Amino acid sequence: MKFDVNCVFCKIIDGKIPAYKIYEDNDVLAFLDVNPVTYGHTLVVPKDHYVSFLSTPKDIMNKVMNVAQRIGQVQMEQLGAKGVNILINCYEAAGQVVKHFHVHVIPRYESTDGFKLEMKDLKDVNLPQVLEKIKID
Repeated sequence: MKFDVNCVFCKIIDGKIPAYKIYEDNDVLAFLDVNPVTYGHTLVVPKDHYVSFLSTPKDIMNKVMNVAQRIGQVQMEQLGAKGVNILINCYEAAGQVVKHFHVHVIPRYESTDGFKLEMKDLKDVNLPQVLEKIKID
């Protein structure tokens, strides 16, 4: 198993730090976030240590996302959530605090529940130029 002794999520996976576990199998662990932004906010992590979504092998990423999907379904069924945000931050500039790939499954109850993702209006962006730089063949 890939493990980082300095990683808080690796310590949770190893049982050195307690957690409120929602789900666990050989590859994935899901647990309640200790700093939730809404009631039922859950983190889903691979048991192997990968720094971010961008460096995680596809088979592991798929397992994590399958668990995240199921947790979102259960949050809506059992907690009465009206929607769910699935959020992945990659690296510090994007808000990643713990450098271990993780998915936030954030149940939403109403648009005024205190959590907000704000979008900026970038009307002056040259979309053809951006396309040319990042298009995948």
